[in-house]
Amino acid sequence: MGSTAYDACYLALLALAEEFRTMNPPNIRNCIQCLCAIFNLKQQPPKIEARTHLQLGNILLQHTKNTDLAQSHLEKAWFISQNISGFDDVKFEAASVLADLYEKKNQMHMAKSMVGKAVEISQQSPFWHCRLLFQLAHFHASEKEYAAACGVLGVGAEFAHISGAQYTRILFLLSKGMLLMIDRKLQEVHQVLTLAGQLVEAWQGSTAQKEALKVFFLVLQVCHYLTAGQVKSVKPCLKQLQQGIQTITSLHADEEVIPTNPGDMFQWMPKEHMCVLVYLVTVLHSMQAGYMDKAQKYTDKALMQIEKLKMIDSHPILHSFQLLLLEHIAMCRLVMGNKTLAIQEASHALQICKQEPRLFVRHRPQINALLGLYAMSMNCMEAAEAQFGIVVRSNATSELRILASLNLAIVYLRSKRDHELVELLSRLNPETLPLVSHSLRAAAYYVHGLNAFFQARYNDAKRYLRETLKMANAEDLNRLTSCSLVLLGHIFFSLGNSRESMNMVTPAMQLASKIPDVHVQLWASALLKDLYRLTGDMLREQEAIQTHSNFSQLLLKDHFQASQLPEHSLIQWIEGDPPLLPVQPQTPATSLL
Repeated sequence: MGSTAYDACYLALLALAEEFRTMNPPNIRNCIQCLCAIFNLKQQPPKIEARTHLQLGNILLQHTKNTDLAQSHLEKAWFISQNISGFDDVKFEAASVLADLYEKKNQMHMAKSMVGKAVEISQQSPFWHCRLLFQLAHFHASEKEYAAACGVLGVGAEFAHISGAQYTRILFLLSKGMLLMIDRKLQEVHQVLTLAGQLVEAWQGSTAQKEALKVFFLVLQVCHYLTAGQVKSVKPCLKQLQQGIQTITSLHADEEVIPTNPGDMFQWMPKEHMCVLVYLVTVLHSMQAGYMDKAQKYTDKALMQIEKLKMIDSHPILHSFQLLLLEHIAMCRLVMGNKTLAIQEASHALQICKQEPRLFVRHRPQINALLGLYAMSMNCMEAAEAQFGIVVRSNATSELRILASLNLAIVYLRSKRDHELVELLSRLNPETLPLVSHSLRAAAYYVHGLNAFFQARYNDAKRYLRETLKMANAEDLNRLTSCSLVLLGHIFFSLGNSRESMNMVTPAMQLASKIPDVHVQLWASALLKDLYRLTGDMLREQEAIQTHSNFSQLLLKDHFQASQLPEHSLIQWIEGDPPLLPVQPQTPATSLL
């Protein structure tokens, strides 16, 4: 067959394959048959053979479950393209897709080896070299090899700088800062983010790219503050972040300039995903600050946005966002006295995890902690102890393990397990807790104060709670403030100082109403009815009695409803795969504003 006839046949088969692929719905079987027919043409050039193997590999991965056949085609594309000079797109795309496939098959050594080989020979192609370095860093990070991942990102930043790709240099630096933050290398985080921040401000490029870099930088800044429990200090950064995302969403498509440097042909995140991320960060802040209504509002907005985006492209990062939102909104429900929705949302999070093994491994400690909090709210102390115990023994972050330990201490306190409580509290000394956040240290003072109160060591209790209040007020930790005030009110009531008790309980009730924290309001109203009776204020006493009764009835009704749900059985899930539960309809949005 002559070259002209060959070209005509090849192009005809390629066009036919593309037509079948783009049909609605696509006819993938015929598409694959057309591409396979290309191999039957005689004297096919190596370039066409390699490209066709790559196309088949991609189509099989996207539209079928035949990963072994896809892998075979991709390996052939990589092998054939090795000997073809100037064929970078096919060569390095084959390597990149193949490495991702190895990762999905849990063959991480092969994934890293594949990308490593491609990195070695891609330096003359800035785009592919940078993309492959990002991919190699991702593989190291997914195995918690943070030092190796940061090393790769450092190499990438230097290469991008030499190549004149300043936008991508900043992306490498911000990515490195993110991993250093995860690895708790706080001194290095500060250095890297300071440099990145200076480069972002100095960078002269398209508005869309500059604003995207600013959003990435500010997200890291906000998360850095929140990890440290500095809820008040973070407010200026959070405000800048919210303004930045408004700027990005208001940009028109014609304002998004295509970079001239091939090394800068990257996008950190689509702006639609950035919007969800900013909602998520706002939820994290609202939860820590104790603004449950605000957390609920932004969770609803984010979840609705995720559902819209998933209809177009169900990107894996959307599942991660959805999980984090569900975990936080479930905690929010528990504070607000809605255990029924909390356990349904915890179950929904678990169902998402089950679809992706890596998500299940990464989020299991958070879900166990959530189930522990739910079990504790339902007075199922044995189940709560078991769930928190799993978290404490896991390889979760130190913050999550400390949070679980503090709640486990409350379980021991309520169950009168004095020996275990003393042993646990000795390890939770707020003065010596290593690298712990401001809010967790404040919470540790509160738990010690609660223990001292139950032991009638009132002076010790007041000392601990004053430390909690000092720290909580410094960073606007409203929930800790309300809990500490009502407990101090209880202490003064026990000491017979009704005036000082009233001075504590009244603002506690007001603050708890704003959050709203139903349990603190129940506690405060119980104290208020006794305080008003002592002062002879019958009208207010009756109001407090009615308020206490209303909250009691609300919580009892919700307690019964939650206990009847099939999801309630999740508190007994300790090991192995989670139990199969009936699929529940998704929780409707509680606010559309």
